[in-house]
Amino acid sequence: MYLLGAILAETIATTFLKKTEQFTKLGPSLVTILGYCIAFYLLSHTLKAIPVGVAYGLWSAIGIVLIVIVSAILFKQIPDLPAIIGIILIIAGVVCIQMFSKMEA
Repeated sequence: MYLLGAILAETIATTFLKKTEQFTKLGPSLVTILGYCIAFYLLSHTLKAIPVGVAYGLWSAIGIVLIVIVSAILFKQIPDLPAIIGIILIIAGVVCIQMFSKMEA
């Protein structure tokens, strides 16, 4: 649950990062900073049960996929074929880690 919360907080923070206009807009800037703080806090709790390499890999990979989806919907930034192939490879990597990794925290 902590990892899912960290991923969602990071996705929200990254989405608002675009709206900060280089941190010149107070509201989006505060959401971005708070979102990243929450994300790292929750990620730190994840490390009690999941090795840091696996947790960070999952956090970043799933976050990338979510940000691409959010960017396509909110900002009309539609991924091209190389981006889609890359995302598929990221998903394959996450599946591989989940299915075959025997690392312990």
